[in-house]
Amino acid sequence: MSKHYNALFLCTGNSARSIMAEAILNAKGKPNFTAYSAGSHPTGLVRAEALRQLEIAKLPTDGLRSKDWAEFAQPGAPKMDFVFTVCDNAAKEACPVWPGQPITAHWGVADPAHVSGTPEQIERAFRDAFLLLDRRINLLLALPLSSLDSLAVRKEVDRIGCQ
Repeated sequence: MSKHYNALFLCTGNSARSIMAEAILNAKGKPNFTAYSAGSHPTGLVRAEALRQLEIAKLPTDGLRSKDWAEFAQPGAPKMDFVFTVCDNAAKEACPVWPGQPITAHWGVADPAHVSGTPEQIERAFRDAFLLLDRRINLLLALPLSSLDSLAVRKEVDRIGCQ
């Protein structure tokens, strides 16, 4: 029987990258993973361009919302097994203490929300971020997590961030 894992994707605004990662892992990681996302300074909205990438990939978008990471540090919040920062700003911030000592890793992804230019250039930036997150999540899901010890899992999860 497989273990169930909870994963939290963190970013500053929780409007694009972390939202896409949450949706990708929730769709591809069933039934072994439940993914969440949050931000240190959430914008309160999910970028339409991020939702478009998820819709193109035929991934569910229901229930996706921009939320504060403090929501997941409260008593009664789901215990996280993995916490991933997907933006450099969030990686540098002092994070809340996550109960249970989850495995943490930084999977830096360029912020598509900061790209300006033509609509095609902006769409390409969101697509590139989506594809990078999708590839890293596929690699995570390929790990034999239940048969690896904690140190080996930490090393592999860090390595995935370099892909």
